[in-house]
Amino acid sequence: MKPLLLLTLLLATSRVHAAGLDIWELAPIHYSDAEATDPISKLGTDLAAGTREIEGKTDLEKLRFILRLLEIPEESQMLVFSQTSQQNALIRPKNPRCIFFNDHSYVGFVPGGDIEIITHDPVLGMVFYLIDLEQKDKARIVNRDANVCLACHGTQRTEGVPGVLVRSVHPDESGHLLMALGAEHIDSRTPIPHRWGGYYVTGHSSLPHLGNRIYQESDTREDNRPTPEHRSLEGVIDVSKYLRDSSDIVSLMVLEHQCRLHNLLVAASMNYRRTYWFRKSLDPQSDPDQGKAGEIADEWATDVVNAMLFKDDAALGDGGVDGDPAFQDAFAKRIPKTNSGDSLGEFQLSDRLFKNRCSYMIYSPAFVALPPRVKSAVLKQLAAVLEKEDAFPEIKPPERRRITEILRETVPGFGA
Repeated sequence: MKPLLLLTLLLATSRVHAAGLDIWELAPIHYSDAEATDPISKLGTDLAAGTREIEGKTDLEKLRFILRLLEIPEESQMLVFSQTSQQNALIRPKNPRCIFFNDHSYVGFVPGGDIEIITHDPVLGMVFYLIDLEQKDKARIVNRDANVCLACHGTQRTEGVPGVLVRSVHPDESGHLLMALGAEHIDSRTPIPHRWGGYYVTGHSSLPHLGNRIYQESDTREDNRPTPEHRSLEGVIDVSKYLRDSSDIVSLMVLEHQCRLHNLLVAASMNYRRTYWFRKSLDPQSDPDQGKAGEIADEWATDVVNAMLFKDDAALGDGGVDGDPAFQDAFAKRIPKTNSGDSLGEFQLSDRLFKNRCSYMIYSPAFVALPPRVKSAVLKQLAAVLEKEDAFPEIKPPERRRITEILRETVPGFGA
């Protein structure tokens, strides 16, 4: 490469970082300027063209339409009453926001407000939308956001890329956060007693948690009150404003596991693609996979494999958790099974979340969309770990063999 071109590229990179631009706004990604290709982007195009309508007369009917479009089960419903959304003015304990999800999309709705969506795009990663249910101009019903949402959803808490996150907070009777009592970004490694502040939780946990509680400024962080327990939210809120009367504990735990992996998968893809592009720009004759890009792929693969094997996940306590079978059934139906009926979607719920400790997210669109070099690194490291009993000693030989057979039968390229 000519010295002048090399100097120009290096200077350009220095200016970009000095300006505070994020990795997703750089080549080859160009997040804000690139056109998304996910189902919600297409819905917006079709609405503007007049070739499609959002089905339903009521807000709940329209919400159901969006869930069907994204193939999200209603049984995944969770309810959060803390003011941790763009629609804070509407959220309170008697009018919580409902959240639904599957392995590629997240949908939020608060009665009286709009529909919030985060969905995975194979090139851009997580993309953010707001569907304005009152908007009459069809070209403005679906609005993509690449700015406001990222103030929370594009930080180191989401692995430095546009991502998803779960918070546990201490809300008062209006849903307002009492920050003096603390707030925590949580995932599946967070101890159960620190989770679900600001959420309604239906089901049973053998360990106490922060869900179903309203706080006052006079309260302290060392709150030893018994955890309120609900099997249904009938009588707690007006359940007629929601699709279900529940905010399932197992759904919440799956969400926390999934959010972490979604962020890792998107970050692995973006960091690798950026490094590969940059190294190729410096030296078009080079093979970045044999250099820095390959190192980046291997480093992120290690993080992904650790999360996929539930490393350092928090204990569930003696007796575990007990949730709504309807969510468990709806979830398991989406996960591939072997000829013998084994699956990564089988729940255990006693000493751990799943029977087989390898994540179903290996089937997700985010995993499928990984650059080949990153995906091969994940599969190679995963196979190597499953062969060595000392790598994850908590996973005993029978479970290792079962997981290995499931992956061989259901994941293209595993063991190749």
